[in-house]
This record gives sequence, C-alpha cells and structure tokens, in this order.
Amino acid sequence: MADPKGFLTTGREVAETRPVGERVKDWNEVYVPGSLLPIISKQAGRCMDCGIPFCHNGCPLGNLIPEWNDYAYREDWSAASERLHATNNFPEFTGRLCPAPCESACVLGINQPAVTIKNVEVSIIDKAWGNGDVTPQPPERLSGKTVAVIGSGPAGLAAAQQLTRAGHTVVVYERADRIGGLLRYGIPEFKMEKSHINRRIEQMRAEGTKFRTETEIGRDIDAAKLRRRYDAVVIAAGATVSRDLPVPGRELNGVHFAMEYLPLANKVQEGDLTVSPITAEGKHVVVIGGGDTGADCVGTAHRQGALSVTQLEIMPRPGEDRNANQPWPTFPMLYKVTSAHEEGGERVYSVSTTHFEGSAPEEGQTAGNVQALHLIEVEFKDGKLEQKPGTERSIPAQLVTLAMGFTGTDQANGLVQQFGLELDERGNVARDGEYATNVDGVFVAGDAGRGQSLIVWAIAEGRSAARGVDRFLTGASALPAPIRPTDRALTV
Repeated sequence: MADPKGFLTTGREVAETRPVGERVKDWNEVYVPGSLLPIISKQAGRCMDCGIPFCHNGCPLGNLIPEWNDYAYREDWSAASERLHATNNFPEFTGRLCPAPCESACVLGINQPAVTIKNVEVSIIDKAWGNGDVTPQPPERLSGKTVAVIGSGPAGLAAAQQLTRAGHTVVVYERADRIGGLLRYGIPEFKMEKSHINRRIEQMRAEGTKFRTETEIGRDIDAAKLRRRYDAVVIAAGATVSRDLPVPGRELNGVHFAMEYLPLANKVQEGDLTVSPITAEGKHVVVIGGGDTGADCVGTAHRQGALSVTQLEIMPRPGEDRNANQPWPTFPMLYKVTSAHEEGGERVYSVSTTHFEGSAPEEGQTAGNVQALHLIEVEFKDGKLEQKPGTERSIPAQLVTLAMGFTGTDQANGLVQQFGLELDERGNVARDGEYATNVDGVFVAGDAGRGQSLIVWAIAEGRSAARGVDRFLTGASALPAPIRPTDRALTV
C-alpha cells in the first residue's frame, strides 16, 4: 500500500479554485493550474489499500484505484498512467466531470472524509500528458473489418478507440461540426477546456480512427444504407431529447432548452461566434432544474453578465450528510455546492413552475418576450407531489433555461425507424447482453441504450459494447467488458 498511516496522519485536501471575482471574467477552468501536484502524493497516500476496495464497485469502469494511488504516492507517474489507462480511455474527462461515485464508495468514507480519488486521477493524466506518456497505440495488424460509430460523445469515442486498437477500420459519424458530442457543446469551457478533447482526437486519428463531422445518420445518410456499407454499426447517439415544460407561456421568446443555450456559449469560445444569440447579459435569468446541467447554465449566465440568476428545483433540498436510507457505499443524494454556485445566485427548492408571463408580440413576432415566471411551493404527501395553496409568487425572468434532463434518443431524424430498431419500456434502444440490437450487426452503447447517465457509465458502455462488436466480427475478443447492459449504479 501507499502510506500505511496516511489515512490517520493526512487530512483531505482538494483542488484549489481561482477567486470568484477573477474566474467569472474568463472561461478558463476554475481550478488554479498546478495546485494539485504539491499535495496530491500525500492525498494518494490516504488510500488504505482495503482488503475489499469498494471504490471498484462504485466505479462502473472498475478502475484500479488502490494501484494507481500507490504509484501516485511514490510519484511513479508513468506506472500510474499505465494503470489508469488499463480501464479508462479518457481519464482527463472523468477526472474533471465525473461526480466520483468511487469516492462515495471509499471505505475510508465510512467515518472520515474519503480519498480524493478524482483529484488523484486528473493529476496522473495531466502529468502523463506533460511527460509524453500518452502516445498513439495503433494496431499491429488490420482485421479487414469495418465499423461505423454513430455519435462522438464519450461512449462513441471509447467504442471507436477500442475497436480501432483491435484492428478494425472505424469511422465515427458526428452530426455537429466538431467531434465530442455533449463533451464539446454541452459542457462549458470553465468545467473542461476543449483542448483536452482535441488532443485525444489527434491521438485517435494517429491510431487510425476516421472522423466524419456534419453528417447526421437518418437525414444525410440513410441508416439502412449505412448498415450495408459496414460490417457492424455502433449507435452511440446519446439521449438528446430534452424534457420539456408544457405550461402556459412556454412559447414565449427567451424560454430555451439548456442544450439550445449552452452550445452557443461554447461556439463563442471556439471562435465561431462573436456573441451568443442567446445571452444572459443584463437579464434576470431563471434556470429550471437542479442538476449538473442546471449548474452549467448558472455558471454560463454569470460569465455572460446576468443581472441575477435563480435556480429552481422541484425536489426538497437534500441534506449535507448521508440519510439513514442512503447508507455507505451507495451514492447519496447530498446538497452539493458546485463552482458555479460559489459564484452567486439563488437556489430555490420544492417549487413548481405554473406559467410564464410575457409581453405582447411586437410587429413581426409570433410570440412576445418572457418577463416573469410564476411558481408555487410543493410538498410530498403520501408519495405524491402536491401544491401548497397560498404560496404562489412570481419572479422576474428575461431568460429561462430548461435543464430538467433528457427523455431518450432522437427519433425525429429517422435513425430508429430506418434501422428498424426496437425500443425498451423506457424508450431506449433495446439490446441484449452483448449490446446487440434486434438488427443483425447493429449495436448500441451509452445513453441511447441506457438512458440519461454519467460520463463514466458512457465510457464503460463504449468499452463493453466494443467487446460485443469484436466478438461479432471475429468470433472471439480479448477486449475488456467492465459492465453488463443491465448493470445499474450503486444507489438505493
């Protein structure tokens, strides 16, 4: 193990963030560059190398956490990188974006602050890139088989990299103008700078993976024709249909889905736009939805110069400690203060939006502009959500973003129908134990098959689906499969 007494002698320290007044003026990552390396070896030494490391069970990738903690403690960064990449294609993504269910399952976390696994992970991979330890791994020989991957989010990229390294010729199709899926356009720059995606794409290109952007399967290319062109197809198109809020006034200008709002802000950072067509500058902003996407909207609004930012959540405010019905090692629902929340704004819990109020349409407009949001307090009674009479009120709102999650993969583009895919009871693309759909040679990975989930689950699905594809193409596979399609997060 790393330091036998580390968990007794060393307290938990996390990455240092830049001052709020500084970071809201730019779009760089919120953490102080290089602040982790002086402390991270001691933090890795807090790992107890448990007899049964439950962090493995908390992480769907099955990351070898005690092993790379030991290497990080000894500052053997090359060995740590090798252990990290043994189970995770993109640790710089998960190290920045994953909510770290591994830390919730850390044995030390039973009665002490858990090991800073996520910080150790990102330190190892950043050091590996700096030392030149991350290099292309092209296959020794080609199989002669071809695979199309639809979607370039974390599931699609993981599947593509695994299959390319197995010797297959892989082409990734992405409907946006750049590779990365929601990593590119759904995650703000201050959470993950897109240079991390760019250098992975270059690594994959050097390994032999090919990329086709601005190509939507179902619209630009018929799905059935694509199937005939390739020996196998992996659908990793995500669950991109946003959950709507059908209340009076929804049609008003200024009410947008989060995934209409966030990509435009990212396009400004890419240099495609000078100013976002949907901006919070000088406006009262309301974000509906209390999850990570909602927090991304909050942080984006701060940087665009919003007058005020209010985030609404229909559920009660979670506690700051584990409830008795959420025991270790499950992933608990806790009150979380993200970097975006540190920057200001108000969070309102146990409220439901009743309607939007707006101005009359101006000449040439089909709808007016949103001016206010009306809400009412709610509570759970006998397992049902009920409104509390007399608690109605309104708040100013010139920009409203709907960040209430996603309901499934896009069917409007014809992909599902053209392939003839069956859906499960949740509306996701159905698959068997090998990630295969009902269509021969067509597989599904990530949110398109699982439903809305975490980036770490998407990567695990991509790796597992790649094994299913490899077996389909060759009859056997040495690729790892960390999860089954039916596996679920360790929750209650």
